[in-house]
Order: sequence, then structure tokens, then C-alpha cells
Amino acid sequence: MAAISSPILITENSRLWSRRLLTSHASTRISNNGVAAVVPSVFRRGSSSINAKGMQREEGERRFPRQKQDGQPGKEYLMDPLPIFSDPHYQPTNKLKGKVALVTGGDSGIGRSVCYFYAKEGATVAFTYVKGVEDIDAKNTLKIINDAKVRDAGAPIAIPADLRYDKNCKKVVDEVVAKYGRIDILVNNVAIQYNTYTLDDVTEERLERVFRTNIFSYFFVTRHAVKHMKAESSIINTTSVLGFSGRAKYIDYASTKGAIVNFTKSLAILLVDKGIRVNGVAPGPIWTPLEAAALDDEDIATFGAQVPLNRAGQPFEVGKTYVFLASKDASYYTGTFLIPDGGELDRAGPIVNNINTANP
Repeated sequence: MAAISSPILITENSRLWSRRLLTSHASTRISNNGVAAVVPSVFRRGSSSINAKGMQREEGERRFPRQKQDGQPGKEYLMDPLPIFSDPHYQPTNKLKGKVALVTGGDSGIGRSVCYFYAKEGATVAFTYVKGVEDIDAKNTLKIINDAKVRDAGAPIAIPADLRYDKNCKKVVDEVVAKYGRIDILVNNVAIQYNTYTLDDVTEERLERVFRTNIFSYFFVTRHAVKHMKAESSIINTTSVLGFSGRAKYIDYASTKGAIVNFTKSLAILLVDKGIRVNGVAPGPIWTPLEAAALDDEDIATFGAQVPLNRAGQPFEVGKTYVFLASKDASYYTGTFLIPDGGELDRAGPIVNNINTANP
């Protein structure tokens, strides 16, 4: 990957573009797969901490406002500032025209950005969300996809599902196949994360929930989806830089992300004879509901400060990598990872009390 000599500019115009996609035609009623409601206006004036210098901050200055959500999964519409999922300068070229994509956890964060870019590139998109928790985000994302999709793409659907359990994963796949006839692209993207201060925090119940959500679901959805995938199809798994470097404060989360790294590599070998490519994306600190809901205030205040680019990334800076991996442009990629992390992994080392002992 080429070195980046200067920060990507995230301007006020790009921020407003993402918001306009959410707030235009606020009275439009959406009805897909049982999701029907008026999309609420989520614009909050003056809430953004993003500026024309690429969201860089001086050392010691607060990165994001104080905020706390009730639990995982997080809710994007409650975040301050709202994440940026779109890029007004993006020029689609029909890279995914005629493809059917299933994105788990597509209602918000990186998943929402992936859905948006897939729709822009011509794909028909289905995504999953957690019913009762992510309803508003799901409705917003359905509107985003409908506004972004090309004319001949199928209508998107949002499927409520608890993907921790195999039978629910099969129902999701069956619903997508029943509606569209096949799956060409599978993006495994669901995740939850909790802070760890001592190992006693990682109870048996929490450990099972984290592993079932973050890695069991990948196995379950994939094994049902591959039965409906043909040669030249693509599977993309969302892991994290923590899957390579580890992190004491997120020990159970990081452990699942390490499992996803090996799942991706092993699955790529298993499916190579079927002509199905399997790759992963390993983001660094990206401003998503996962972080807003999981981090304590100290971490939110400094979120993104640990990377060489000196800022958190935005979902749109990650979403486009999934387009590449799903397209024919990545025909020689399998079992590998793209790492949009602001340079974090290159200097990663053991973190003890926020001190990088590899680089004292």
C-alpha cells in the first residue's frame, strides 16, 4: 500500500453531503421487508467535530463530545457528530452492476457505507440489523440505498435477525435467495465490543455473546450463503487491526478479530476450487456506533490520537475498500486484507496503561 503523505481532507461540504442524504425528503415512507416508517430528521446543527484540516487535533484537545449509549449494538442516529458514510466526489463505474450483495450489520457505521457504495456501483443490496434496537438506523439506511441505487437494481431489503444463532442465519440467507435468486457478494460485518479492566469483567455470559456475535455469525451465515454462490463470487470479512496487534482493554473483542483473520485465510483456501474469493478488511479507529457505545469517556476524548494520521477515520474511508474487493479489479486477491487504519498497525506494539512499550 502506498504511503500517505498528507491527511485526507474531510471538509464541511463532505459532512453536509452525508447529512443531506439522510434528511432530504424526510416525509418519504419506506416499506421493505416489514420496515415501514417516516425517516426522521437527524440533523443537529453545530454537532460536528470535523474540520477542513482532516479532523486533526492538537495534543490534549478533545476529539469527540461526551456521549454514552445504553449498550451494544450502538445507534448511529444518536451519535455526535454523525459518522460520514458518503463521498460526494465518488465517481461510480458500475463495478458491481447486476450483483446481489448481503451485508450483515449494514444498518450503520462501516456497514452503512458499504451498502451505500455497493448501491452506487449497481448492486442490489440486502442487509441485516437488530430488531428493536437498530430500527431507526435501518430505516435511514434503506432510504440511503434507495436514493443511491441505479435504476435497474432490485429494491433493497432490511432483514431483522439475531445472527448469534445458526437457524436465524439460515433464515436470512433463505430470504435473500428467495427474493433475488442468488448471492454474489457476502459481507460479514456484525460486531459488539466491551471494555475490560480485569479478567473478571469477561464473564461467561459476556464471552459467549461476544464470540457468538463476532465470529459464530460469520461461520453460520457463510456456510449457508456459499450454497448459493457461484464462481467469481466474493466474501469479505470485517476484522480489525486489533486482530493482528491485540489490545488488553478489548481482550475478548480482539480475540474474536484474531479468529476472523484466521477464518478468512482458511476459508480462502477452502473455497479456492469453487472460484470464490475470500478477503478481509481490518480497520483501525473509525468513528462508528461500535465505538460510541463501547468506549468510556477518556477513550472517546482521545479517539484516533494514537495513529500517525492523528485522527479517527470515517466510514466512507473504509467502505470503498469493500467495493474493490468485491469487484473484478481484485481478481487476484484472496486470503488477504486491506488495512485502512491511519498507519496504526505499522507501529503497533503492546499497549500497557496507554503506553506503547514498543516505542517508548
